[in-house]
Amino acid sequence: MQPVNIGLIGCGNISGTYLRTLQQFPEIRLIACADQDPARAQVRATEFGIAADSVESLLARPEIEMVVNLTTPAAHFEICLAALEAGKHVHVEKPLGITLEQGEKLLATAERNQLRIGVAPDTFLGGGFQTCRKLIDDGWIGEPIGAFASVLNHGHEHWHPNPDFYYEPGGGPMFDLGPYYLATLISLIGPLTGVTGSARTTFPTRTITSQPRYGQSVRVEVPTHVLGLLDFAGGGSGMLITTFDVWASQLPWIEIYGSEGTLSTPDPNWFGGPVRIKRQGATDWSEVPLTHGFNDRGNRGIGAVDLALALRSGRPHRCSAEMGLHVLEAMHGIHVSAETGRRYDMRTVCQRPAPIPIGPSLMNRIDDAPAENS
Repeated sequence: MQPVNIGLIGCGNISGTYLRTLQQFPEIRLIACADQDPARAQVRATEFGIAADSVESLLARPEIEMVVNLTTPAAHFEICLAALEAGKHVHVEKPLGITLEQGEKLLATAERNQLRIGVAPDTFLGGGFQTCRKLIDDGWIGEPIGAFASVLNHGHEHWHPNPDFYYEPGGGPMFDLGPYYLATLISLIGPLTGVTGSARTTFPTRTITSQPRYGQSVRVEVPTHVLGLLDFAGGGSGMLITTFDVWASQLPWIEIYGSEGTLSTPDPNWFGGPVRIKRQGATDWSEVPLTHGFNDRGNRGIGAVDLALALRSGRPHRCSAEMGLHVLEAMHGIHVSAETGRRYDMRTVCQRPAPIPIGPSLMNRIDDAPAENS
């Protein structure tokens, strides 16, 4: 197999994890990285033994066929569009764009140029959630009839060096953390037909308590406490709570309720973690051994790997553009519903991504598998 030549744009906080993951696969050849701050690009280039480049020069390199876009949400659309127009496949960090219109234009551009887009998150490809997927597909909890998901914290200004974008359009708890939960729910249960939302902004400003900007104030431009009711195409329903306004909680990350039992999942921000099940008639919860690999926090980027492998095999990739657009519309719809007081009917559709098959090679690579038609 000829390696897929990749360039990475956006050398910020998460780029080191991506680069380490990508370099573990012989099917991938890292060529160059770029950032709006040339010094930051040079640091990553030196660390990983690749070229440092400008964004424009990287996109003009004919040998690069796929771009990994790790810029801030406000720049996702511009960089993805430029890469697609330059003839490159793209894997982009979540969300696909800030607006639904941006996402739709990216998919149309990719289709016109016969290119692919992959969209994070990829944590549902980890061992924790692939184990959950197998339990559901094998009927351990019967027919899924409902779900509950929650992510409750007090924001990122206490640890992130530059947290401003979390409180700008394209940020907020739903757009920042919602993709992990929505993508996971879609991969486990299926796509959505409608959403209903409630939202508020509790604190108009935030004070940074991390370095190097300790004590600076950030203006909040987006809702920071957002709730969504989810209607699944398969007939089930769910609730998703996302907030940057809560100091503590004991709620579960995700629970899937079935006709014959309940499944409790790991934290969808990561790849591994405990999977617990309580079936009808059981007196207590049971922890299920993980059936799949990719369980480390450092596995971020395996969605980009999956796209690269799919380019060579011809199969569909799992972090699909259609699912990324569906997630983007759901988040958009929850906010629209909160503003209008009416249920938002989804117009996009997607398929559940294919599960990763069990096998010994899963400890070090992603196997090819056909897409699931559901």
